[in-house]
Amino acid sequence: MAAVLELEGLELQCSCCLQLFEEPVRLPGCGHSFCRDCILLYCAGRPSARCPLCRSPFEPQQLRPNRELAALLSLIPRELKEELDAQEEPGAHGAAACNGLSSAGRARGEKEYTSQIKSQIIKDFCCMKEYVERQERNTLMFIEQQQKAAQQKIEETIHQLTDIKAQTRDSCEGQRHEGSPLTINKITLDEKLNVVKRAVEDLKRKLEILLLENYAQHLPPVHLPDSDQEPSVSSSPPESAAESPEPAISSQFSQWAEDVTFDPTRVHERLALTAQNRRVMVSSHLASYQPSPKRFCISQVMCSQGFSTGCHYWEVITKDSDGWAVGVAHEMIGKRDKLGRTEHSWCVEWLGPKKQLSAWHKNQETLLHKDKPLKVGVFLELQKKTVSFYSIADKEMLLHTFEISTSDPLYPAFWLYTLERNGSLTISQPNRR
Repeated sequence: MAAVLELEGLELQCSCCLQLFEEPVRLPGCGHSFCRDCILLYCAGRPSARCPLCRSPFEPQQLRPNRELAALLSLIPRELKEELDAQEEPGAHGAAACNGLSSAGRARGEKEYTSQIKSQIIKDFCCMKEYVERQERNTLMFIEQQQKAAQQKIEETIHQLTDIKAQTRDSCEGQRHEGSPLTINKITLDEKLNVVKRAVEDLKRKLEILLLENYAQHLPPVHLPDSDQEPSVSSSPPESAAESPEPAISSQFSQWAEDVTFDPTRVHERLALTAQNRRVMVSSHLASYQPSPKRFCISQVMCSQGFSTGCHYWEVITKDSDGWAVGVAHEMIGKRDKLGRTEHSWCVEWLGPKKQLSAWHKNQETLLHKDKPLKVGVFLELQKKTVSFYSIADKEMLLHTFEISTSDPLYPAFWLYTLERNGSLTISQPNRR
C-alpha cells in the first residue's frame, strides 16, 4: 500500500480519464500532459482548443509525446499496476477487472471534466453578462448626460433671448422658427441619440451573428415568441427591441397562407439561416453549408417550397434591411441571375441612392412611388397566372401585380443588398381572421 501511495504522489494519472497515462502527450505552452486519445477526443472538430486544466490555448497539431513520462510509466512493475487496479475495484481480477476499472475511471473522469467545463461556461457567461450590463449602464448614463446638456443649452438660449432689450414681441417669436437655436439643439441631440441607438443595434446584430456562425450547430434551439404571432406560436425569431413592434392585422389571404422556409442548398455562403430557416441575415463569415451545385453566387436565397397550382400567400418582414428584393422565381434561375432580371422571375425591390420602391421583371423597372414597406405580403394566384405584392401595415395596400408567363413551379425568392452591410429578412406567419 505504501508503494501505491508513493506512486500516486508522482501524479501519473491523466486528469481526463483518471487512469494511468497511455501514450502521454504534452501540451505546448502550459506543459500539462494527457493521454493521447483523451486530448484528441477533447479537440475533435476544433482547429484550436484550450487546456482542460488551465485554459491555455493550444493547437492539436502541436502536441508532442512526453517521452520522460512514458519512460517512467514503463518502469512501473505490472504487479504495482494491478495493485492500483485492485484498490479501485476490489474483488475484480484478470482482463475483465482491468476493463471494468478503466470504464469506471473514465466515467468518473468524464464527470469531473464535464463539471469543469460547466463551471467555466458559467464563468464565461457571467463575464459576458457583466460586460453587457456595464455597457448598458454607461450608455444610459451617456444619454442622460446628453439630455441634461441639451436642456441646459436650451435654458441658456432662452435666458439670452429674454435679455435682449431691443427685441419686440414679434421678433422674440421669430427666434423660434425652424432654424432657431432651440431647434438646432434638438436636432443635435436627436442625432447623438440615433448614433447610440444604431451602435447598440449593430452590437446586438453582430453578437447574434457570431453566436449563430460558431455555435448554431452545437447549441439547442431557443424558441421565442414572434410579435406577429399568437402567443402559442414560437417558430419565428424575436424582433429588434429597439424598433417599434410590427403592425398586426388579420390578413384577408390567411386562408392561403403557406409555411415556407429558406432552402440551405439555395442560399449564398455569406447568408446565415436561423429561426428554423425562417430568417436570413448577412454574415461576416462563410456559413458551413453542405456543398450544393445550386448554391447562389450572389446574395440571394430561395425557399424549399415550390408551387404549380392553386393560391398561395406568405409574408416577409423587411424592416431590418436597407436594400432587398422579394419575389418569385423559376427553379432553374441561374446561380448568378439576379431576381427580376430574367424572364422567369418577378419581384418588388427597395434600393438605390434615393431609396425608392420599384417592380422588376425581364430587367425592366417600374417605379412604384410608394414608401418603404416594413412587411411585404406575396399572393400567388396560379389559376389567374398573377403574383401580387402588398405592403402590410395598418391595412394591406397593393404595391404591384404581375402577369405570370410560365406554367412551371415557382418558388419564393429573395435578394439582400450587398454582403458588406448588415441586413436580414424574416418570414412571418400572417394573423388569421
